Amino acid sequence: MNDLETLRTTLLPDEPTQDVVDRSRHRLQNHLLGGRRKRVRPLVIGTGLVAAAAAVAVVVATLPGSPPPQAPPPQAVAPVYLGPQVLLAAATVAERTQVGTGKYWHTTTKVGKQTWEYWTTTDGQEWYRDENHNGKLRLLPQARPIRINGDDDVTLSTILTLPPDPAALRNWLVDGLTRNHYPAGQLDMAVLQSLIDLVSVVPSPPAVRAAAFRAIAAYPGVRPLDDRSVRLPGGGRLVVDPKTGQVDGSSVFIGPDGKPVTNGNGDTFAVSGEWTDDLPK
Repeated sequence: MNDLETLRTTLLPDEPTQDVVDRSRHRLQNHLLGGRRKRVRPLVIGTGLVAAAAAVAVVVATLPGSPPPQAPPPQAVAPVYLGPQVLLAAATVAERTQVGTGKYWHTTTKVGKQTWEYWTTTDGQEWYRDENHNGKLRLLPQARPIRINGDDDVTLSTILTLPPDPAALRNWLVDGLTRNHYPAGQLDMAVLQSLIDLVSVVPSPPAVRAAAFRAIAAYPGVRPLDDRSVRLPGGGRLVVDPKTGQVDGSSVFIGPDGKPVTNGNGDTFAVSGEWTDDLPK
């Protein structure tokens, strides 16, 4: 026996006897033939593998030569208007509209359950309709004067020739009201009320309406309200759509007698004006 064989004999245990081998083989066969099978669980991808896959995707996306990842397109944000901005936006739209045409200037004013309408021609004829006469159209003895500057001789033809500049338009109103002895302490608010008429119930040309909107926007204290209306100095309210440049409502307007017309309940008058070629039957 050499040294290697001596070492092998020392380290390895004695070989098992044949009897031990037979018993072990018998136990193994019984286990394989009659033992319970282990349940094989389905493979579940854990969060670690998902994170690894995401990391691989990031690596692939940022490999040299690959295009950089694009940022998501910006989402449209609705414009937020302040009080003067509502009026200035309406002025921009108003001056781009076409000049209206028609034989009659038709105005409609509503408040609560009351509605009254007028059809006025440029030569001074005027028809009127309300609920008091069963909705029957009536020809008035004479057209109502447009008392926006205190004069009795302002007609639709006069409106068509008004200055299309905010400062010049305001000066024209101030001169007329002063000439007609309007109280100095109330002059500023009277001009504001006349400007409101020019953008709502008076057939102002596009450039004149735009100038009136800008003159109103220059008043201090103009601010937006939650109901799409604009708060004016003195507590007045004007409902303006800046996208169309149209006035849908006002809390005050100038009556035929030249005085402001307001509602006792504080409601806003729904107003509209348009040119038409036809009178109602």
